[in-house]
Amino acid sequence: MLFYLTTLNLARFLSEEVPTLKEGGQNAESVSAVEAWNHSDFLCRNYVLNGLADALYNVFCEKKTAKELWVSLDRKYKTEDAGAKKFLVGRFLDFKMLDSKPVISQVQELQLILHDIHAEGMTLSESFQVAAIIEKLPPAWKDFKNYLKHKRKEMNVEELIVRLRIEEDNRNIERRLFTLNVAKANVVEHGDKYNAKRKPRSSGKDSKLGAKKGTFKKKFVGKCYNCDGMGHKASDCKKPKRAREANTVDDISHDVSKISVQLFLR
Repeated sequence: MLFYLTTLNLARFLSEEVPTLKEGGQNAESVSAVEAWNHSDFLCRNYVLNGLADALYNVFCEKKTAKELWVSLDRKYKTEDAGAKKFLVGRFLDFKMLDSKPVISQVQELQLILHDIHAEGMTLSESFQVAAIIEKLPPAWKDFKNYLKHKRKEMNVEELIVRLRIEEDNRNIERRLFTLNVAKANVVEHGDKYNAKRKPRSSGKDSKLGAKKGTFKKKFVGKCYNCDGMGHKASDCKKPKRAREANTVDDISHDVSKISVQLFLR
């Protein structure tokens, strides 16, 4: 607004007092000068009012001159600026980094607060900013924080951010590798359990049968007593079974005949 009033050659009316006519000197020239000043002051005052919000216009429209209006606005917003400074300092002191958010993004948020503090005219040294950022690192970065504290070489904010970015990238890589290894271990363990469930349990009887697998039965080479055939036993014979008594009588008579022949030959 001040720049706009300066381009219109009206900025001086923000600080000038209203001119008054001296007694006895009310000539036409003095009266016209006062009227010209009042007209310019009227323009300046309304330009300022036109730049206000509707709610503020109703509050400040009662001011009679541009200077009175400008002083009221300056007093109001200078007080608010002082409150804004305290608010920024409070934000900076209360700022804490969390493990759940990326460290670099939180450092950038802190840098914005520091930038606003500098914009308000409050200067902080580079060393103080570096120490503050290190101190506000999240709990999971405790070891790295102690490492940075014990470094003797001074760093600026940019160098610190580079170190933090490298450390965060390394942590992200380690976290991804750990997650991948855990996933592989879970897959292997699940597969072993699944195979163990599917594998049948062998009993003692089954194990004995299994031990006999692959053995060959020796072929019978004698005579069958049922059909007199060769190469199989009577129990495996496919022909009808002969009566046991008849077989016994035949065997006895056959033996008697053999004995008689032997006696006769003698």
